[in-house]
Amino acid sequence: MPYWGWIVIAVAAAILVAAVALGVRAGRSRRLRDAFGPEYDRTVDQAGSRSEAEAELRERQRRREQLELRRLSAEARDGYLEQWRSTQERFVDDPRVATMEADRLVLGVMRERGYPVDDFDRRAADISVDYPALVGSYRSAHEVVVRQSMGEATTEDLRRAMRHYRALFDELLETDSAERLVR
Repeated sequence: MPYWGWIVIAVAAAILVAAVALGVRAGRSRRLRDAFGPEYDRTVDQAGSRSEAEAELRERQRRREQLELRRLSAEARDGYLEQWRSTQERFVDDPRVATMEADRLVLGVMRERGYPVDDFDRRAADISVDYPALVGSYRSAHEVVVRQSMGEATTEDLRRAMRHYRALFDELLETDSAERLVR
């Protein structure tokens, strides 16, 4: 075979390897985008590059796999539901206190389920693996509680935060609104 023939084969092989590598990377990116939803885009925006963001998201998945999450007992679940009802009722008379209680309730459920809860950013990152559609709302609700502690949140902000906490609370308790209303 002539020398130029080997060059053509080598170039074709290099192109094939590059195409396979790009296909694998695109598949990994697509799986992460599908798994994390809007959290994927948020992480890309914050990281500055797609590869850094994807490394962060894979690290979240790895950390999550190492957690030993537990389901709540029926008694614990019922206790949390009762506390939530009380907190929700309190919102009418004292929305600030009720919203802070909602934050503490979500934190308590997360702790009992086995999520690390010491650092908010880590907590949000960990739940983004299991609840990617809710983590943005959780961040928003937590931000309202922080602003409220400085006297900067409106009643409407607090109402939205309660709704966000309630959605995550229901998911963490592995319940749904219809079941909660029947009790």
